[in-house]
Amino acid sequence: MNTKTQELTRAELEIMQILWQKEKGFVNDILEAMPAPKPAYNTVSTIVRILEKKGFVAHRAYGKSHEYYPLISRQSYTSTFMTGVLNSFFGGSVGNMVSFLSRDKGITVSEADEIIKMLQDKQ
Repeated sequence: MNTKTQELTRAELEIMQILWQKEKGFVNDILEAMPAPKPAYNTVSTIVRILEKKGFVAHRAYGKSHEYYPLISRQSYTSTFMTGVLNSFFGGSVGNMVSFLSRDKGITVSEADEIIKMLQDKQ
């Protein structure tokens, strides 16, 4: 499947955040890094296998144990996700998105200026 068009569920994203931070890990490592109340080992194992099937992670086998690592970077996923949000909710307009953020999320004028500066630097 194409990871570029897939959105992660909340549980998948939580596990990916841990793998991006740790760069690799066994299911027990992932489980240990999760906040309480911790899910069951089998739940984490199932989600990691789903992520692998979707093409977000791969594994190295050590006997019966598998060490998982991300195949897609946090930056790449964030870029794809945010482009989807921009296109789906703001008609592809960064201006509309900044207007929404300033109106509904209360960003300050200096934060808006910072966003504009970042966009100008990208051009």
